[in-house]
Amino acid sequence: MSAPGEQFLPGPHRKLVLVVLAVSAAAALAVGATSAPAPEPPAVATVPAAHDERGALFRSADVLRDRLRRLPGDADGWARLGTTYVEIARVTADASYYPRADGALRESLRVRPDGNGAAMLGRGALASALHDFSGARDWALRAVEVLPGSVEAHGVLADALTQLGDDDGAASAVQRMLDLRPGVAAFTRASYHLELHGDDDGARDVMGRALAAASTPEEIAFCRYHLGELAFGAGELDEAAEQVRFGLAASPHDPALLRGAARVAAARGETGRALAGYREVVERAPLPQHLLEFAELLEAAGRGEEAREQFTVLAEQQRAQAAQGAGDDLTASRIAADHGDPAEALRLAEAEWGRRRSVFTADALAWALHVGGRDAEALPLADLAVATGWRDAAVGYHRGTILAALGRTDEAVRVLSDALARNPHFSPVQAPEARAALARLRSGR
Repeated sequence: MSAPGEQFLPGPHRKLVLVVLAVSAAAALAVGATSAPAPEPPAVATVPAAHDERGALFRSADVLRDRLRRLPGDADGWARLGTTYVEIARVTADASYYPRADGALRESLRVRPDGNGAAMLGRGALASALHDFSGARDWALRAVEVLPGSVEAHGVLADALTQLGDDDGAASAVQRMLDLRPGVAAFTRASYHLELHGDDDGARDVMGRALAAASTPEEIAFCRYHLGELAFGAGELDEAAEQVRFGLAASPHDPALLRGAARVAAARGETGRALAGYREVVERAPLPQHLLEFAELLEAAGRGEEAREQFTVLAEQQRAQAAQGAGDDLTASRIAADHGDPAEALRLAEAEWGRRRSVFTADALAWALHVGGRDAEALPLADLAVATGWRDAAVGYHRGTILAALGRTDEAVRVLSDALARNPHFSPVQAPEARAALARLRSGR
């Protein structure tokens, strides 16, 4: 394994300033622009589809399949079908749609191999869904070359570069989106970039701009959800609940918003309500993160047998996803680290680190090394996870625990205190562990 931090996240503060400035400049451009935008390819959705939209996605796929039976040479139709399958897979957590998406997009490129930006963009979205972020970057770059004015293409590129740890590249892609069309897709990515750099106020401001630009219930729900997440991450439960309430008014069955409501209920100690909320969430959208959070809440509530049932469901889903090439090694590494399999946690985290060196993988690998008793190796990675200024409380808990294991008590107390002050409810399992660890360190035990 090469040295941590090599070629990682150069110049974060310089890029951060550029993105903030770009938001205002792009908003002005949106008012004064008179030239017509470049033609856009079939849209890759940038907001989560609500449960009610599943039927619309399936109907769209049916219409496209019927059309392609009559017009098999329609390259754009195949590209639209492929991107629709990617969306269906994401919304339903049914990984069997990924091979169908791959087949449709390949057919589009076979029919029109040159200049087929729509299919290239779809391939980038598919690669990202499969956690092949290098492939997503490469396809997005090809799409950008063919469709330089496509906000969607630059969005897929920004997402891939963020996951690959190319901070400057991601910021440049977001900047280009803002220059092209300062709408929901651009503002939400700018907000996320600012969040990863510890600029909470900037992230909220820009997400507020996204909300102002939202024009559909789905976009409104998406923006409200992320405003709620920013509030929850800062420990502001009332604000998080308010954002969720407004979001559900726009899209009553949105699984992400229902998850937000369940998290707030759990943080407020309303365990029964939180568990009922999570049951509805996993019924509507059995995504790995949803299943994991539900299982951990059951575990924290002392309902071990039910928690084990959910972990079994999660493991079966992960196997099904992996069989279709859609495995999530970061989530799998975390589960293994937190549930007694340090060797597997390290194997998965190291494999992911070999593919992408982002703050997310740095944190996962640091934690896997810690549970394996290799804290001296873990600390540089834990430091790297917060090198951009990222203030996630769970990441702080991991870093503080590693510092404590190395005997660096004063630093551990400071880091754990900061994490709990920021969000004392970041996890129903690990937040109590963080409080207990902090109490032990302060008492000298």
